[in-house]
Amino acid sequence: MQSVAFTLSSSLPLHNPRGLSCSSRFPPIRLSASSSSKPNESASSSSSSSSFHRRYWSFASSSSSSFKFRPSTTLPAAPASSDSDVTRFEARATSVSDSADESSNSLFKTLQLGALFGLWYIFNIYFNINNKQVLKAYHFPVTVTAIQFAVGTVLVSFMWIFNLYKRPKISGSQLAAILPLALVHTLGNLFTNMSLGKVAVSFTHTIKAMEPFFTVVLSVIFLGEMPTAWVVASLLPIVGGVALASVTEVSFNWAGFWSAMASNLTFQSRNVLSKKVMVNKEESMDNINLFSIITVMSFFLLAPVTIFMEGIKFTPAYLQSAGLNVRELCIRSLLAALCFHAYQQVSYMILQRVSPVTHSVGNCVKRVVVIVSSVLFFKTPVSPVNALGTGMALAGVFLYSRVKRVKPKPKAA
Repeated sequence: MQSVAFTLSSSLPLHNPRGLSCSSRFPPIRLSASSSSKPNESASSSSSSSSFHRRYWSFASSSSSSFKFRPSTTLPAAPASSDSDVTRFEARATSVSDSADESSNSLFKTLQLGALFGLWYIFNIYFNINNKQVLKAYHFPVTVTAIQFAVGTVLVSFMWIFNLYKRPKISGSQLAAILPLALVHTLGNLFTNMSLGKVAVSFTHTIKAMEPFFTVVLSVIFLGEMPTAWVVASLLPIVGGVALASVTEVSFNWAGFWSAMASNLTFQSRNVLSKKVMVNKEESMDNINLFSIITVMSFFLLAPVTIFMEGIKFTPAYLQSAGLNVRELCIRSLLAALCFHAYQQVSYMILQRVSPVTHSVGNCVKRVVVIVSSVLFFKTPVSPVNALGTGMALAGVFLYSRVKRVKPKPKAA
C-alpha cells in the first residue's frame, strides 16, 4: 500500500518575493489515497490521486469577482476512479453554498425593486408639487411642457455621449414607426399640464384614474379585443367615482376637466399604438431607449408649436416684467423637469423587471400617494363625498388591474 500526500495552503499568494515556504506559515493538509502494490502502477496511481484531489476542490466565482475554494470535509473511502461518488459528494458540498447565494441574490433583487418603486413615487410627488407651483405663477403650459422635454433631451444626450447607456442604432423606418408614439406622448403631457394649471392636482389625478376606461374602449375599436365581464364590472366604480368627485370638486372647471380627459385619451392611444404599430427593435432598442427617443422627438415636435402659440415668454426680461421671481421660478421649473424625466425613466426600469399587471397595481398605488401628498401640501379642501368618489375611482382602478389577470376561457369547438 502506498500513500501519496498533497500539500495545500489556505492562502495561495500569486507570488512569493521572499522565497518563503508556504508550509512554514500554514500547516499542510495531507490527503492519502490507496494504490495498488504493483510497482508498475505507481505512476498511474499518482496520476489518479492527483485527479482525485482536483475533483475534491471546486473553484467558484461570485458576482463580486471574489474566488472561493470549497474543500471537502470528509473524504469517501471509495477509490479515486469512482466518478459517480465524487460527483455526488461535490453536489452535497456545494448545494448549501449555492442555495445561500441564490437567496442572497433574491433578497438583493427584492430590495432593488423596492428602491425603484420608492424613487418612482418620490419623483412623481416632487414633479406634481413643483409643476403645480410653476403653473400657478406662470400661465403658459405649452412653454412649460417644452422646457420639460428640453431638459429630458439634454439628459438623454448626456447619457448617450458619455456611454452611460448604450446608444441605439435607429433606421428611418423605425423613426417613422416611433413618430405617432411621440406625437401622442407630446399631447398627453401637454394636456396634463393644461389640466394641472386649471384645477387641483388631486382632481387631475382623480380624472386620470379613468385611463382603464379609455384603454378598454380604444382596444375594442382599434384592436378588436372584447373585454370580459369582470373587466366591464371593474369600470363601473371608476366612472361612478370620477363623476361623484367631479360634482363635489371645489376647483372644478370644464377646461381642467376636458384637458385631463384628453390626456387620458392620448396616453391610452399611445399604449394601443405601441401594440398596433410593431417597432422592429434592435438589441439596443429597449424600453428606456425607446422612451429616450420619444422624449427627443417630442421636444422637436413641440418647440415650434410653443413659439407659434405662446411666443418667447421665458426670457429673464419678460419674467421680471411680469413680476415673477426669476430665480425661484427657474429652480422649480428645473426640478419639475428633472423629476418628470426621472420618474418616467424609473417607471420603464420597473416595467422591465415586473409584469404589466404588477406595474399597473404599482401605478394605482402611486396615484393614491400623489393625491394624498398633494392634498396635504396644498391644503386642498376635500369634502367627504369628494373623498368617497376619489376612493371609489381608485378602488375600481385596483380592481381592474387585478381582473386583467383573468383570461377568458377558450370556447369549445
